[in-house]
Amino acid sequence: MSFIGRTNVGKSTLLNSLMKEKIAITANKPQTTRTAIKAILNDENYQIIITDTPGIHKPKTKLSQTMVDTAFTSLEDVDVAVFLIEATSEEIGLGDQRILEKLKSANKKCILAINKIDLIEKEKLLRLIKLYSDEFDFQAVVPISATTGKGVADLLSEIIKCLPNGPRYYEEEEYTDQTTRQMVEEIIREKALRFLNDEVPHGIYVETQKFKTGKTMKNEKIFNIEATIYTTKESHKGIIIGKGGQMLKKISTTSRQDMEKMLGEKVNLKIWVKVKEDWQEKDSIVKKFKL
Repeated sequence: MSFIGRTNVGKSTLLNSLMKEKIAITANKPQTTRTAIKAILNDENYQIIITDTPGIHKPKTKLSQTMVDTAFTSLEDVDVAVFLIEATSEEIGLGDQRILEKLKSANKKCILAINKIDLIEKEKLLRLIKLYSDEFDFQAVVPISATTGKGVADLLSEIIKCLPNGPRYYEEEEYTDQTTRQMVEEIIREKALRFLNDEVPHGIYVETQKFKTGKTMKNEKIFNIEATIYTTKESHKGIIIGKGGQMLKKISTTSRQDMEKMLGEKVNLKIWVKVKEDWQEKDSIVKKFKL
């Protein structure tokens, strides 16, 4: 199954809520998710493979076009899609209308999840349910709050109803298809997204150059990680580094703390910042984000 929706509607937050652990990075910035991320939800009665996809938006670069293509391509091989919208919506916007058209042509089972219900009154929710239900024959409509977890269990129940019986494709201890290197890069990008000015995050890309294990002076295991944050502008490089290197230090410290929680070992992290003006248009980089 896959999640689909516009940018910033809470798909990654919902994924983490369903998994009860952090799989996808989250930030209050559009286009946080850049590629399809698979999570494996295991239970004694089922195994559900969930794909979190980039938000649908109007593409302006090769990268953003690839992100939109990836989201729509994810519909081709799933048994059910969860279409996520915001409860605060007043009407069906162009982005959501485009998604509805793709869902109709894909001819897949679909559940409508209305997120952020804590922000509106019941009467408005009912109007929104009718508005979307008149446009598409959903298997179910589930109001939720991905942040608080309200309604998430109900959504999972509806997902299970829509899925066919089948074998387990992954071992029970597996929970994502992301490599450790990819997860490290995403952790760094998440911290940058959270701490930097609005205009900077869209132009950053993180790449890990070194990922090796070693020993500390106390003979304890340690991960030695070196990564580079690429940005499109020289002025943005200065913002990322910050006065006296304080912003980069903040990104590095909080990233290292998350990595140590994920890896269960000490981490020695070094991050550099470099300018690569046209990376969003380079096929060699953009192809990494394709499904």
